[in-house]
Amino acid sequence: VQLQASGGGLVQPGGSLRLSCAASGRIFSINAMDWYRQAPGKQRELVATIVRGGTTNYADFVKGRFVVSRDAKNTLYLQMNSLKPEDTAVYYCKARVGGTDYWGTGTLVTVSS
Repeated sequence: VQLQASGGGLVQPGGSLRLSCAASGRIFSINAMDWYRQAPGKQRELVATIVRGGTTNYADFVKGRFVVSRDAKNTLYLQMNSLKPEDTAVYYCKARVGGTDYWGTGTLVTVSS
C-alpha cells in the first residue's frame, strides 16, 4: 500500500483546511486508516481513526473540530475546522493491513496570523 498526503498549507487561526491521503496498491485489504501529526520538538500523536465499517474515533484535542472520512477508493480525508496555532504540525496518514502499518508522506499545516 502506498499513501500520498496533500492539502496542507498556511491558514489563519479559526480557518479551515481539508487534507487528503490517496491510497494505491492493496487498498481492498485496508482495515483502518489514521491521521497522525507531529509538531516541532514533539512526539507523533494520533489525531483520528476510521475503520473499515466507518466507525470513527478522535483525539480529545480535535473532537468537535476535525472530521475524518474515507471514500470508496480509500482516499482518506481530514476536514479541519476552527484551527488553532497549536494544530501546527506535519500531518501523516497511515493504513493498517493485517498486522502491518503503511505510512504516507507528511503534509505541513501551519496555523498562524
